[in-house]
Amino acid sequence: MESHPLRFIRSLGRSREIATVLLTYGFGDLVERLHLGRYLRWGKRLFLRKTPEPEQLLTRAQRIRLALEELGPTFIKFGQVVSTRPDLVPDDIIRELSFLRERVPQFSSDVAVQLVEEQFGARVDQVFDKFEKEPIAAGSLAQVHRARHRDGSELAVKIRRPNVVKDIERDLDLMLELAILIERHIPEAKVFDPIGLVQHFARTIRRELNFMREGRTLDEFSRLFRNDATLVVPEVYLDLTTESVLTMRYIDGHRLDELETLESSGISKKDIAANGAHIFMKQAFELGIFHGDPHPGNIRIMPDGAICLLDYGMVGMLEEDQREQLIDLFLSVNRQDVRLTVELIERFGEPSDAIDKPLLRADVRDFVDNYYGVPLERLKVGRMLTDFVGILANHRIRCPADLILLIRAFVTLEGVGRDLDPEFNMAQQMVPFIERVVHERYNPRRIAHRLMRESRTFLQLAHDVPQHIGRTLEKLSRDDLKVQFEHKGLDHLITEVDRSSNRLVVGLVMSSLMVSSALIIRSGDNGPLLSVSFFVLSSLLGVWLIYGVFRSGRL
Repeated sequence: MESHPLRFIRSLGRSREIATVLLTYGFGDLVERLHLGRYLRWGKRLFLRKTPEPEQLLTRAQRIRLALEELGPTFIKFGQVVSTRPDLVPDDIIRELSFLRERVPQFSSDVAVQLVEEQFGARVDQVFDKFEKEPIAAGSLAQVHRARHRDGSELAVKIRRPNVVKDIERDLDLMLELAILIERHIPEAKVFDPIGLVQHFARTIRRELNFMREGRTLDEFSRLFRNDATLVVPEVYLDLTTESVLTMRYIDGHRLDELETLESSGISKKDIAANGAHIFMKQAFELGIFHGDPHPGNIRIMPDGAICLLDYGMVGMLEEDQREQLIDLFLSVNRQDVRLTVELIERFGEPSDAIDKPLLRADVRDFVDNYYGVPLERLKVGRMLTDFVGILANHRIRCPADLILLIRAFVTLEGVGRDLDPEFNMAQQMVPFIERVVHERYNPRRIAHRLMRESRTFLQLAHDVPQHIGRTLEKLSRDDLKVQFEHKGLDHLITEVDRSSNRLVVGLVMSSLMVSSALIIRSGDNGPLLSVSFFVLSSLLGVWLIYGVFRSGRL
């Protein structure tokens, strides 16, 4: 992917802010290696090599977290998304990023009313029977107000912050440019896939910004769970929903941290834990679509013990093949099948480097031995999946983002379940779903359907091969067969050579002008005006050349 420095120039103020924050938190070496010094103000640029060290007590991970928090909502959300990728990012950074907190003020109630009226082309009292101006919650992307529908239903209205799309798109452009520079100038960082992380984050946050999409997702979950009493999905009012405003039924349930209230209401915490596991097993293994952020703040418990999940901005999707691979992983570990487990790991993701097969087999053997003799229904799912992700990280195997999101959701749910019920075991809830999927895998009708699908693929390939061979032979007969080579890593060298040659030419022109002005003055002919002009021009070129050298950060 090509670098476009204009991204930094278009948002020069923000570029300076990013470079300054990196410098403040002790990343001066990074600023220098990425050539970001040119975007700093003169004072900070001159002392780039003398960056004051941060307090000794701060670790690298803590400095990264503090820098992201200071850079604001977009970078905070980026850190939160990165914290879901333990297959790419070191454990110490993952742990520290989990402490990221959004500290955003509420925006004006008058602005909220104005945004609603602009979206629906009517006064707010015409859109809703009642609209409370004081928000009940505020986040980096939106804030929520209570309202009442004309049919008397209590509503929650989620309103996107003004200018948030423009600000996030600006930051995404700068993040992408930073990722390109990191991959170009810091080769050791390529294993973390900086560009891939930014692109994954861009997809995630753009989905969250589109409230119409979230509304359709709510509607889809409501349809999928219409006959399942364990999950309550807030009803969405699509006629009162746009890309900037989401209107849904207000849910007045108990929070998970209100344990005393739950007990006094006669709601069984054991049943809540079991229901939560059932909901996610069904989402993951039957439906292939799951809520991606099931932390306690997004969970409400209804009076009858049913669970309501809030905030469907982050949703994961699993293809059928991925679901079966995950089930095969549990089965292969349970059966101590090292060979199959290694094959599954290699199929799970894309290695960033060549895999050391003997070392991978040794690690997998240790991994499998940890669970020797443990019945499937007593398996500690969270611990096993965490160990599995550790193997992926150690061997630099990039796992599909949605699969990592599901693993993180399982680990979170197991922790929440044990807080509610110390005897909770997610594997017991998982076994019936695994058995059902395995049984369905050998259903004759499904086998026949797969054979038909594979046969069509094979027949299409057999049909296309002669055409490809014919075209190749035709090009060979016309001496028109071409092989393309791609030279990597030469762009920077070409740029530097071009810059150096330009400076050399400017220096030669400046020297020649100065010599010419001196000769004219010496000759005494025609001279003062012309010689002074040459001298001034050469001086300006000299100042411009020195400024360019300082701006590049290299003397």
